[in-house]
Amino acid sequence: MYKIIRSLLFLLPAETAHHFTFNSLKLLLKLPFAKGICMRIFRVEDPFEFIGLKFTNRVGLAAGLDKNAAYLHELAALGFGFIEIGTITPKPQSGNDKPRLFRLKQDESLINRMGFNNDGLEVIAQRLVNRPENLIVGGNIGKNKITPNEEAVNDYAICFERLYEVVDYFVVNVSSPNTPNLRELQDKGPLLVILNKLVQLRKERMQKGLISKPILLKIAPDLTHSQLDDVIDMVKESGIEGIVSSNTTISRDNLITSAAVVEQIGAGGVSGKVLFAKSNEVLQYIVNKSNGSIPIIGVGGIHTAEQAQTKITLGAGLIQLYTGFVYEGPALVKAAASLIKEKSKH
Repeated sequence: MYKIIRSLLFLLPAETAHHFTFNSLKLLLKLPFAKGICMRIFRVEDPFEFIGLKFTNRVGLAAGLDKNAAYLHELAALGFGFIEIGTITPKPQSGNDKPRLFRLKQDESLINRMGFNNDGLEVIAQRLVNRPENLIVGGNIGKNKITPNEEAVNDYAICFERLYEVVDYFVVNVSSPNTPNLRELQDKGPLLVILNKLVQLRKERMQKGLISKPILLKIAPDLTHSQLDDVIDMVKESGIEGIVSSNTTISRDNLITSAAVVEQIGAGGVSGKVLFAKSNEVLQYIVNKSNGSIPIIGVGGIHTAEQAQTKITLGAGLIQLYTGFVYEGPALVKAAASLIKEKSKH
């Protein structure tokens, strides 16, 4: 059924199809009993404790699909155990020029250069007041395009402080390839400044009686082993809780789509099936090098329940979907959560 819907949606430009799909879902779930029926079909109860939080199941939605926390109720009805919103920046920004989202159908992949388009911190924070009960929501935070890297720490701090009481965990995004020079913040010096600042702000809130909110770092799959060693050191040194591995890749290797088509599309990060092996290598390296001491959310290239389970087997505590969800639909959420639940019993 979803494949028929998908074939129609794929007649539209990718970004148009995205908005049409979720606005239609919003309308559909307003029908009497629709939300309850949807939850009965897709929801898998598999309670799991991770980074001090209790998740209803281990399959989440990666940041980027619901940047503005506009569809939390609808996505929760499709069975996700948690949803990561964002990337959120202090000021609203429109992102890069359109078109900026492209399908590589032969590769079951996407190229995006969205550029942190979002409604801005204040609007999103207000929206989160009405978030679904019992749904874990992560806040993926970044810097505005106009903010120079030397002042980036201020943007991350502003987002952290405003969202502290309305999200359950934070993800520091310095790994998107679509904001100029952002990935330079992955270097040890500037990144430690950001992480240490957020940990300090958290301590201040805890001293006022607020609960501790976990902080994770989202990394690129294009880091060298020595850069990954630095990441492991920074996680331990700063005292943040873990890693989201990984973001989109700037590599164009192993694509079936012709080089001419890919070149015509231009810049952007690649996600989808082609990312699976590369993201697994990064995940496995971190697990081995840290002796499994760092909690990891595994993301990248998951299009089947078995691929979701592979990430768990390699050492991820939770997994996230994005491009696989676009190509396979909500049945993938249920299948992945069900298989992970089944395997965890053995």
